[in-house]
Amino acid sequence: MRKGFLAVLLVLLGAVGFAQGDKLKACWIYVGPVGDYGWSHAHDQGRIAAEKALPWLETQYVESVPEAQAEAYIDRLVKQGCEVIFATSFGYMDSALAAAKKHPDVIFAHATGFKRAPNVATYMADFYQVYYLNGLMAGALTKTGKVGYVGAFPIPELKRHISAFALGVRAARPDAEVLVRWIYEWYNPAAAKEATEALIAEGADVFAFTEDTPTVIQVAAKKGLPSFSHYSPMKRFAPDYVVSGQLVHWEKIYIDFLAKVYAGVYTSKNLQDVDYWWLLPQGAVELGGEFGEPINPKFVPALKAKKVDHPVFGKISVYDLVMKELALMSDVELAFDPFQGPIEDRQGRLRVPAGLRLTKHELETMEWAAPGVVGPWPNEPK
Repeated sequence: MRKGFLAVLLVLLGAVGFAQGDKLKACWIYVGPVGDYGWSHAHDQGRIAAEKALPWLETQYVESVPEAQAEAYIDRLVKQGCEVIFATSFGYMDSALAAAKKHPDVIFAHATGFKRAPNVATYMADFYQVYYLNGLMAGALTKTGKVGYVGAFPIPELKRHISAFALGVRAARPDAEVLVRWIYEWYNPAAAKEATEALIAEGADVFAFTEDTPTVIQVAAKKGLPSFSHYSPMKRFAPDYVVSGQLVHWEKIYIDFLAKVYAGVYTSKNLQDVDYWWLLPQGAVELGGEFGEPINPKFVPALKAKKVDHPVFGKISVYDLVMKELALMSDVELAFDPFQGPIEDRQGRLRVPAGLRLTKHELETMEWAAPGVVGPWPNEPK
């Protein structure tokens, strides 16, 4: 938060960079449509917020860009005068790097990736902390002990989120399972509907997902089943059934990054080590099904009624535990982390020793599944 303020202040005070009155043109490429209410929609809201906050900023975007065609789209944006390009999907990583080599004077930033170059930075507003809290609530609310998860692609990002979610579920109900179904699409309402119905048939009665529409929420609500919002506020699609969710504030990163570009702090020569990994303490993510509401009031009584034994807090309601751990993870000291050991994977192998936490690199490259995760897990370590 403070870093972002200082970056904007540098610009307003006329730090070395663009001349006063000059415009900076930044462009975004999205993997889905901006009306998807999920990932791409959230990025576009961040773009709009940045444009409103920075009077010298001009923006442009292209939606529904297939990952295999990203480089060609980037080349077109460069020809249209884009000076900064945000590639907002994991599958754009290699295309962004290839385009950066062809256009060394253009600044690139790639979301969710781990490969960088002198003119390519990386950034992520990550949800693993929030997923753990949602998992606590899901574990408290399930009656069957089966929680459904509709996943897009089995990449480390989703594996990290699902495992954090499963750790939370089991912290509230040790015998619960998280049933995972992959649809291999970021945006496919029909596939999300089919996967949700299949999970309901298997006994799942609480749902989370990674697919860029409110489909899972709507299908679950028709059966009277609770669910958790994904990326964008989705409570309005099922006000009586959306418990909470994970919300993003991409504008926190975009404003900070672009202000530093405009001020001359970031250039096309010095981004090799620029990697934003912003979480709850930086205000880049938020717990809730809609902004400003961590938990739907309709579910508060049930969460207060469910008690768990906690090694530090003793007998405590899930509601109070969620709020306490949310506060701990929102503090810059990070007194609590979901991936602090000892943690074994679902095969019984120790992954996080006692007294340690997963490093950022280990989180970004995570392939193993936490206990309680049920279903196919491509590239699972043996």
